[in-house]
Amino acid sequence: MQVFVARQPIFDTRKRVVAYELLFRAGLENAFPRGTDPDMASARVIDHALSAFDFGGLTQGKKAYVNVTRRVLCEGLYSVLPPKHTVIELLETVSVDDETVAAVKAARRAGYEIALDDFVDRPGVEPFVTMAQVLKVDFLATPPDERKRLRDQARKKKLTLLAEKVENAAEFENAEQLGYSLFQGYFFQRPEIISREEIPPAKMTYVRFLRALQAPALDYGALESIIKQDVALSVKLLKLLNSAAFGWKSRVTSLKHALVLLGERPFRKWASLIAVVGMTEDRPPELALVSLARARFCERLCPLARLVASELDAFLVGLLSALDAMVGRPLTELLQEIVVSPEIDAALLRQDTPLGKARALVVAYEAGEWAEVSALAGALGIAERELPALADESRTWASETMPR
Repeated sequence: MQVFVARQPIFDTRKRVVAYELLFRAGLENAFPRGTDPDMASARVIDHALSAFDFGGLTQGKKAYVNVTRRVLCEGLYSVLPPKHTVIELLETVSVDDETVAAVKAARRAGYEIALDDFVDRPGVEPFVTMAQVLKVDFLATPPDERKRLRDQARKKKLTLLAEKVENAAEFENAEQLGYSLFQGYFFQRPEIISREEIPPAKMTYVRFLRALQAPALDYGALESIIKQDVALSVKLLKLLNSAAFGWKSRVTSLKHALVLLGERPFRKWASLIAVVGMTEDRPPELALVSLARARFCERLCPLARLVASELDAFLVGLLSALDAMVGRPLTELLQEIVVSPEIDAALLRQDTPLGKARALVVAYEAGEWAEVSALAGALGIAERELPALADESRTWASETMPR
């Protein structure tokens, strides 16, 4: 299922983008859908910004302004967003009372900036103003005299003024002359709709598991916490580790037990295999077999290419080479979420490294691109006559190893 979010840039006086406002969209229509529940819209933007999109990539490392309703504010639903990069934008519908004032104070203590959307100097709003850093003034709805009065008020309180809904050059010049320092509106840029294929919750568990497995130092507690979220993942992992392929004298009963028996590097290999196979459950079975065969083929190429002690990295490169097809998202985005080592990242995205050439060789052999196979084998110092037996053995190994 596709999910959508719109982002509209916020500019400074030099017309440089300094932040983005994230806006709810239900589809490609670039407008807030009529009849949409504001609580749902606010919560969805927060959820999508983290689960379907890379938050840092979505905002290009700049701050994100996120609309917050009373419910989202009081229940702290915004707290999953990074405080240093998030401005909580209180909608004008959020009333000032003891509960909301306490909630804003809590947000400030957590390190979030506060912006007041469509600000109007109405009775009772002062508690919010004293805690805010940014006042957003609707230039379409605010008369010129009121724009100036709000400027004077903001200066006394040392608040930043943001002119929103700036539609033309004259309004931008007026806002700039009045001392407004941030600007947003169609004069600069309309909201840009961005869509992504949403990763189903079950697959997200496998993505998180893969990410934990790629950490420089394995965190047993983190791995166990992820596995507890998906009983099927735990069952599959233990079933594989207890298979005849390992020939243990005693039964493996836990992750910790497996780590002791296998050692860290082999454990990473086999646990990663289970995660990748799990992500292909809603895809044709051949996709999992291809991934396993590529992993084995890449691993077996290492001695021939004199890639000393690179077998684990080569295995993971082959295993992850079809990750985009498994999840339905670009490989570059997925690698940012999983955070693999620089060597594996380079090998998956390019072929200017030895591991990258090994991956490209395996994929070319699979596709029957023989000229490319010859060139890559030569670059790696591998005799082409060695490849057919390795390819056959890799496919057989994948078929026998495939968890059932």
